[in-house]
Amino acid sequence: MCTALVSAAVGVAQTVSSIQGQRQQAEMQEQAQANASVQERQRYLAEVSAMRTQQQQEMIARAQRIQEASKRGMEAKSRARVAAGESGVSGLSVDALMGDLTRQEAQYAFSEQQQAEMTNVNRQIQLQESGIGFNRNMLRINKPIEQPNYLGSALGGIQSGLSTYSSLKS
Repeated sequence: MCTALVSAAVGVAQTVSSIQGQRQQAEMQEQAQANASVQERQRYLAEVSAMRTQQQQEMIARAQRIQEASKRGMEAKSRARVAAGESGVSGLSVDALMGDLTRQEAQYAFSEQQQAEMTNVNRQIQLQESGIGFNRNMLRINKPIEQPNYLGSALGGIQSGLSTYSSLKS
């Protein structure tokens, strides 16, 4: 009878120890996944924030370039009018010169706008790729956590108990 109790105690201890170890391992994996998820979210938000900041800086720089070009255009038109007036030139030739300066200014602004649109398309693609990468990383990080195997642990405990019983009995 004492041998049976010792064997049962060994089996129960084996089962409890196995289940506790599995629970502890699952909890540690869950915590590691939670930490990695937080870090991945922070990385993704920093990446998107950097892209948006760069986009804002590009918009400001483009607006400044367009404003500077407009200022130079007005100055060129003003100089051309004064020069034409001092030279005694008027009429269609002055109008043609003013039209040409206006066309050049509009061409520059249009070119800047086209470049901005292409840059925005590229940035949208980068943001989408970043989002896809974020999702892929989150799926890689958060794989299912293996839960304690109660049946397997119980069977292992029974096997240990029977093994102990047979070795004590002999």
